[in-house]
This record gives sequence, C-alpha cells and structure tokens, in this order.
Amino acid sequence: MTITAGLDRHFRLAERGTSLRTEIAAGVTTFLTMAYIVAVNPSILGLAGMPVAAVAAATCFSAGIASILMGLTANVPLALAPGMGLNAYFTFTVVQQMHVAWPTALGCVFLSGCCFMLLTLAGVRRMIVSAIPPSLFAAVAGGIGLFIAFIGLRNAGVVVSNPDTSVALGNLKAPGAALSVLGLVLIVALTAWRVKGAMLIGILATTAAGWAIGLVHFTAQPYGLTELGKTAFALDIPGAFRLGGGGLLSMAEIVFVFLFVDVFDNIGTLVAVTRRAGLQTPEGEIPNLNRILIADAAASMIGALAGTSTVTSYVESAAGVQAGGRTGLAAIVTGLLFLATMLAAPFAQAVPLAATAPALILVGALMMAPVAEIAWEDPVQAIPGFLTLIMIPLTFSIANGLAFGVTAYAAIKLIRREARVGDWLLFLLAALFVARFVYMSAA
Repeated sequence: MTITAGLDRHFRLAERGTSLRTEIAAGVTTFLTMAYIVAVNPSILGLAGMPVAAVAAATCFSAGIASILMGLTANVPLALAPGMGLNAYFTFTVVQQMHVAWPTALGCVFLSGCCFMLLTLAGVRRMIVSAIPPSLFAAVAGGIGLFIAFIGLRNAGVVVSNPDTSVALGNLKAPGAALSVLGLVLIVALTAWRVKGAMLIGILATTAAGWAIGLVHFTAQPYGLTELGKTAFALDIPGAFRLGGGGLLSMAEIVFVFLFVDVFDNIGTLVAVTRRAGLQTPEGEIPNLNRILIADAAASMIGALAGTSTVTSYVESAAGVQAGGRTGLAAIVTGLLFLATMLAAPFAQAVPLAATAPALILVGALMMAPVAEIAWEDPVQAIPGFLTLIMIPLTFSIANGLAFGVTAYAAIKLIRREARVGDWLLFLLAALFVARFVYMSAA
C-alpha cells in the first residue's frame, strides 16, 4: 500500500470528495489565516510578565501538537491555538487585576482543561450547553470581540485614559499611533482583497516600518532550549488552590471563566466549521463530537504545560474548509507548519505593540458577526445579550459580562413566570453569579 493510499484510507479522502493536494493547500491556507497568533499571543502574555520568546515558542508548540492531535483523532479540518480573548482575560484580569502570578494562572488553565475533560466524559457538557440560550453564545463572542478591539486601540495609542471622561482619543500624530493606523489600513485593505495571510503580512510590514523609523529596539538573544524552556512546566497547580484571600472561591472563579468561554467558543467554532465543510448529519449532529471535545480539552492542558493560555479551536479553520479541506489531514498540515515556525519564535519580541495592535482591532471586528444572531426586538434576548456584550469591555472582564448576561436572563424568566423545572442549571449558575457579586462587593 502506497503512502497516498494509506492516507486516503485513514482520512477517507475519496469518501469526502477531497485529495491529498487539496488537503495540503487547505492546511497551508488555515495556517496563513491564523499565523498572526504567533506574534499577537506573546505580545499579550508578555504584559503578564511572561518571557516573550518562550511564550512564542509555547504558542507554536501547543498549536502544532493540538492541531495534529485533532486531525489524527477526530479527522476534522479544525486547527487549534491559544485563544484570543482568553489570553486577554489571563493577562489583564487574572494577572494584572487579581494580582495572580502567571505560573499560578497557568495552573488554573490546566485545571480548566481537566474540568473540560471530566465534563465531556461525564456528559455534563451537553447539560450546560442546553441551559444557556444561544443568544448569549453570540453575545459572549461579540463582547470578547469588543474587548480585544479595545485592547488593540489602547496598545496603539488611539484610545488613551482620561481623568474626566475615562477614555479619550489619543494623539494620532504620535509615531506609535500613526504606525498602528497605517498598519490597520494595510491589513484591512489586504483582507478586503482576500489576500491569504493578510494579518501576518500586515504585522510583518508594520514591524518593518517600525524598524525603519526607529520605533523598535531589539537585541537578538541566543536561541536555545534554556531560553525557550522558561515557561515549559512552569505552571503552579498547588498555588491555584492557595489563591489570595478568596482561596478556593478565587480559583473557582478563574477556572470557571476559562472553562465556560472555552466550552462555548469551541462549540460555536465546531458548528460553523463542520457546517461549512458538510460534515454534519441531516439532523445537525456533528460526527465524532466527543473525540473533538476530548482533543480540545487535552489541548488546553498541553498549552498550560508548555506555557500559554487556553488553547481552543479556531474559526479561521473555515478558511481552510473554503479552500477545500474536508479531513483531519488539513489540520495536521497546519500543525506541522506551526511546529516549523518554532525556529523563529524567539524573534517575536522584535514585533512592537504598534504592529500587533491593528491585528487585534481587526480580529475584534471579525468576532462581531455572531451578534446578528440575537433577536434584538425581543427583550428576553436583547437585554441579557446587551449586558453581556457591553459589560465585557467596560469592566475589562469576561467573567463580569457572563455574570450579568446569565443573571439577567434568569431574572427575566422569573419575572415572566416562565421558569421551568428543567431550567434548574440556569438558575444555579445565576445564583452562583449573584453570590460572586456579593463576595466581590464585600471584599
């Protein structure tokens, strides 16, 4: 049996109407659309005090291993990498606001992966999904998009702090802000022209411009395992159980947000990608769903061990599907390209915030699409959806947005006397969120 025949048999290429050449092209396409994470993720986690070069290597390693694992075990064209939004929550909420050391935060990421695995194996995941209305899935995605865009605008210097109005327009004539605006124009133009790898090209071009005008100061460090190993196995799981004055409650809050967002981000991506790939059954079921979720849970644990925030499925995989990808072989190709990118990972610190900020802004914009799924004329969907959407960026916390949305939805159901016995998990989640508000107010 030839290698091609073996691949055809294992990945069912002919059955799904694809070929080895098409899958390779699809894998490359997916990589180009999500390769920006190699530069953006270290720039965000670096603000948490993590070594940038090591995080870049961990990003490549975890994305590579997770994508290959997904392709081999679940045979779907779904690539994974550290999730946008969750890395922001890791840095700005957990580390900067809650003053949790980054090794302890990594411990919480690992624990959330363990919880995800247990929930999947026990079938509890389906119960949680059914308890939350689909409109809140869309609101969470949009809220995270606004959160990411706001961070990008702040990193660019386009939005700055103001004692009178909280925020204000920055000085667009400043070199950093001007460079970011030019970078945003370039990335938007490339995206509008449907250039593959538009974000990566834009980041590299903006970085080059920054070097040319003297905004970047970088001294190359020796490339070696010692440098790249600064985050590997640095997670502090025991420290997660000894968190601050809140103890287990603080740990539970952090783990819950990592878990909650990962669950719903993963499900939304699965539905979108498998639907576009034609892999769903006529009843809308996703084949090998448990294998996909198990691979996703394992990916979070692998990422934490390597030294990065939660690894999750990427909706950019749809670009590979659009290019013809129908099997896990496309995901494996993407994973191999991420592993190859590790060779240049330490030089990610040469990329300035002014270059990654435009990518954050555009990613935030693209994440707003699910908001259209909310029935804004219906108060039952509109009010919880709006609270979720707006509270995530305004409170700089995904946890607060989720709490307001779920609590508001449960309250509206009670007011309308629509509560049912089957909604017990929804009201349990709302009660836990209310208890969290009380705890935060008393702290």
